[in-house]
Amino acid sequence: MTAIRRLGIFAPLFALALSGCGLNSVPTAEENVNAKWADLQADYQRRSDLIGNLVETVKAAAKQESGVFIGVAEARSRANSVQLRPEDLSDPAKVRAFSEAQQAVSAQVRPFLSPVVQEQYPELRSLQNFRDLQTQLEGTENRINFGRRDYNQSVREYNTRIRTFPDAIGAKVFYGAKPKVPFEAAAGAQNAPKVDFGN
Repeated sequence: MTAIRRLGIFAPLFALALSGCGLNSVPTAEENVNAKWADLQADYQRRSDLIGNLVETVKAAAKQESGVFIGVAEARSRANSVQLRPEDLSDPAKVRAFSEAQQAVSAQVRPFLSPVVQEQYPELRSLQNFRDLQTQLEGTENRINFGRRDYNQSVREYNTRIRTFPDAIGAKVFYGAKPKVPFEAAAGAQNAPKVDFGN
């Protein structure tokens, strides 16, 4: 009877100790990272879909600039070929490759967001579809930027949780948790883009 009584006394203490070791908070934090990653993937997909429409619309009005549009389409194709699954988020090389592919698309898209395009090619400015798609593309780039910030914040919170006491105990013992890799700025991202259409 005393053994049962002791078990009755220590069972709640044991449960409390386990709850303080990250048994619930670590998977919750990891799911948050995965959710933020899925949101960011949706923004990348939206951009990919819009770029196809943008390229087709602008190609119809400005065939002389088809080389620029082909570059955008090729960058988009390369970006779509680099996939990053939630289980790859702990691999810095895979995250870097994905980030570089997406930065290449941004570099190709950036000239279309410039007022110089509208000044040098008034026929493009006259196209309502071009303006609408340009606005949506700019909005998508902003969504991606916010998505990256949200993702990086969730990664920071997750990585902090799995490295600090008491959650580190549950993270290591029960889940074998590994740090997730945040996005970093691409090399040269601090430099302003140069818009040049060969004129």
